[in-house]
Amino acid sequence: MSENKEVITENYSLNDDRRVKVLSPGALVAKRFFRNRLAVFGLSILIFMFLFSFVGGLVSPYDEKQTFYREDFQNKEFAGVVINDEFRYAAAPEKDFGGVLNAQAYLAISSGQSEFIYKAVKYTVTNHGEDFYSFYTDGELIGIAYKDIVNMSDANETIDFDFMFASLAAKSANEKSFEYKGETYTIDKDDGVFKNGTEVAYISRFIARPILPDVFLTRDFKQQLELAIETKDDEFTFTDTDGTVAEYTLKYNAGDNNWSVMQSMATRVLDTYSAPSKSHWLGTDKSGMDMLTRIMYGGRVSLIIGFIVVIIETVIGVVLGGLAGYFGKWVDMLIMRIVDVFYCIPSMPIMLIIGAAMDEYNVDPQIRMLYLMLILGFLGWPGIARLVRGQILSLREQEFMIAAEASGISVPRRIFKHLLPNVIPQLIVTMTMGIGSTIITESTLSFLGLGVRFPFASWGNIINDVTDVHVLTSYWFVWIPAGVCLLVTVLAYNLVGDGLRDAFDPKMKR
Repeated sequence: MSENKEVITENYSLNDDRRVKVLSPGALVAKRFFRNRLAVFGLSILIFMFLFSFVGGLVSPYDEKQTFYREDFQNKEFAGVVINDEFRYAAAPEKDFGGVLNAQAYLAISSGQSEFIYKAVKYTVTNHGEDFYSFYTDGELIGIAYKDIVNMSDANETIDFDFMFASLAAKSANEKSFEYKGETYTIDKDDGVFKNGTEVAYISRFIARPILPDVFLTRDFKQQLELAIETKDDEFTFTDTDGTVAEYTLKYNAGDNNWSVMQSMATRVLDTYSAPSKSHWLGTDKSGMDMLTRIMYGGRVSLIIGFIVVIIETVIGVVLGGLAGYFGKWVDMLIMRIVDVFYCIPSMPIMLIIGAAMDEYNVDPQIRMLYLMLILGFLGWPGIARLVRGQILSLREQEFMIAAEASGISVPRRIFKHLLPNVIPQLIVTMTMGIGSTIITESTLSFLGLGVRFPFASWGNIINDVTDVHVLTSYWFVWIPAGVCLLVTVLAYNLVGDGLRDAFDPKMKR
């Protein structure tokens, strides 16, 4: 037996309330907000910027303070070389042979004299050969004049006067050996001085002195240097005993008649202002830090500062504005006069002065950010206080407030339970737009060097890297990305604020 199903349909008239879908106030606000395309676009940007700043920093392979280096070949002055063509003088141990006596000795050499008298003392000049002379008084050696330089092969050995005299005398006389302290020394064709087959010194007119005091120039290096100068080569390569190969460049200084030896070395330097690459998508800054990572962390700092400052402003403004609006009379007058005083305070100069003071006392960058948030919040509450006061003045005479007062509800409960919830829509709009304004203020202070300081990043102090026109025009990746992030974020907050204002407006058509 088949069952007959009865279909019951209800027909509603056009003016029946059941045909209308009733939405909660929150749903109505959301519907109005998401109907605004610009507001939705701004919200999408904010979501992206939050993910970029807070999640991006976590997934980035680099740290906010991580610096990068590169190998760069630089020519550094390594040594100076001169060919000695002037007489040098050395005094025998415990003898006086300097100053004016050197000048008298030079005059005697120049005029070919075999003796001269100075201060009633007779000095005898002995010519040992080419450009080497010795001076005696009463048959005792007091000093020598020479152009050839005796260099010790061992950096730990010092030149003894008697050894220098014996070796120069042998060379000047073209002798192949000489005696010194009972030991026999030989001189080879390259003017090397040997003892028992080991080179202990060498004689040369090339004077090569290293720039750094802890560097010792070996005989092999000096020989190769002399060869390069004699053959007029501008460059030569030398391999140290440890196998290190270095390239050297000779630069002749005609005015001083000497050569500068430049060493080309691979130096580990900061990878500053590196162009965008696979390793660094937005390049590096002046400190060799990854720009993309710095922008991520900088966005985190700027957004956090914006939120905390607005919360501080809102808390102070709501409390004082609520008290002024509800109690009125002298309470209202006192609080509003305080608001007027704060409006008269030149906020930017005050913040500049405080920033300079923190610089003077070298305040820790992390503590500095805390002070920055407190100062911005403390100076920014008057606007919210006036907004809350105005709203409460219009609401406190409403019937629901008269009923609340008649029912014996306490004053704090009336303010915070019944009045302030009706001000929340306006507060949300003001706070949203205030975050953008705060981010601009923080970025301005950081750009001026008075806000967030290195090594912490914010969009403002990232743009602060543009210190001259060269950086501005040549390294766009240093400032344009951070500037775009700042511009887009503040614009997004303003779009969302406008959208919320329209959504909370009860006159807005559905």
